[in-house]
Amino acid sequence: MKPDSDMTAPLTGKTRARKDWMGVLARAGAGRLETALAEFGATPDYEYLRRPEIGMALVRARAEAEGGRFNLGEMTVSRCSVRTGDGLVGHGYVAGRDKRHAELAAVFDALLQSPAHGPKLEATIETLAGEQTRQREERDAKTAATRVNFFTMVRGED
Repeated sequence: MKPDSDMTAPLTGKTRARKDWMGVLARAGAGRLETALAEFGATPDYEYLRRPEIGMALVRARAEAEGGRFNLGEMTVSRCSVRTGDGLVGHGYVAGRDKRHAELAAVFDALLQSPAHGPKLEATIETLAGEQTRQREERDAKTAATRVNFFTMVRGED
């Protein structure tokens, strides 16, 4: 196992961009990715390096967000790896049991690395990220509306 310092190394350039788009793809639903792929045009030829499969992943957390790490539990994860006809390899990892979602995320990951298709698909990623941000803001607004503020009043000088 690598030390914590290796796990939190700063990401730069292409690695940062790939991390960001993989997060967007993982949060987008399979239906939304199907629609985006249809808007893109023809589905690219690809082969499976790892067929879509469902497994478990260990979730780690930190006490008080800064303390020592501990094992929180396990969650279900679907994953898939593909290689396009151009030789680009894409990986998809999504929470839950949706094999098609993992496959579509892997296809998009491979296409986004392509010099020919990547720039066109970056606009799609920006659109998906914007939708996710709006949904998060709406959810946060609903949550804030139900917030209860507790305070203590002093009754006397006892």
